[in-house]
Amino acid sequence: MRIERISTGIPSLDNLLQGGVPRGFLVALVGEPGTGKTIASIHFIAQGIKEGDKCIYCTTEESRESIIAAASLFGFNFEKAIDENQLIIIDALLKKKDDPWMLKSLDTQELLQKVIDAKKELGYGHGRLVIDSLSAFWLHAPAMARRESYIIKKVLHPWNFTTYAVSEYAITTGEAFGFGLEHIGDAIFRFRKYVRGGVLRRFLLIEKCRLTAHDLRMWEIEIIDGVGMILKSPTEYRAEDVRLPRQVAEKVLKAKEKKEMEFP
Repeated sequence: MRIERISTGIPSLDNLLQGGVPRGFLVALVGEPGTGKTIASIHFIAQGIKEGDKCIYCTTEESRESIIAAASLFGFNFEKAIDENQLIIIDALLKKKDDPWMLKSLDTQELLQKVIDAKKELGYGHGRLVIDSLSAFWLHAPAMARRESYIIKKVLHPWNFTTYAVSEYAITTGEAFGFGLEHIGDAIFRFRKYVRGGVLRRFLLIEKCRLTAHDLRMWEIEIIDGVGMILKSPTEYRAEDVRLPRQVAEKVLKAKEKKEMEFP
């Protein structure tokens, strides 16, 4: 069976995936803040623009302007793509009543309707969708994460999308804000980070990718101004080596709880 693959926009990552992720997949990008998930998502959309795909970027953690500015640092002109009706950025932080691509609330039904409306606006053809991040939609009810993730996948499946869905992990525990996205994802890219010798290092592990004989090693990644993300080399560290030690994680969590109690 021939499988059509979609480039991630990062050639060194494509090489670990037999050329890219299968078309139509929902890829879960999971990890702590600052590990590179948004930059990987920007690469994915930039590649779609290059290939003539219809691209939608839904941002809940940053503003539309911030995503455009971040893309420009790596040579990607998202503003031009918006003007040429090839990209729509749906923004949850906007407060403009007359903006059609503003999310008024972090509600999955509104998200789905905005994405469908955006796809209709962009027109027929293969679409690339980024939701950065989905965690914002179930922070009030983490137990609903799996159900909400399934609904999103089911509703958007007929709309010819290949999707990157971001899920934030807690910096203290390395755990997700509600489990669920990983269960319904066709692929999982796990981003990690740690500091040794005063230097921040980032890593990427392909934990899962259906229909793909993917690389099983953890790779160190680097983010270069003007270039973007590259995979440097497989690392000798295990996944357990780049987690915070349990005693440290517990101290950080207790300090955070104490600080929060100081405010009414």
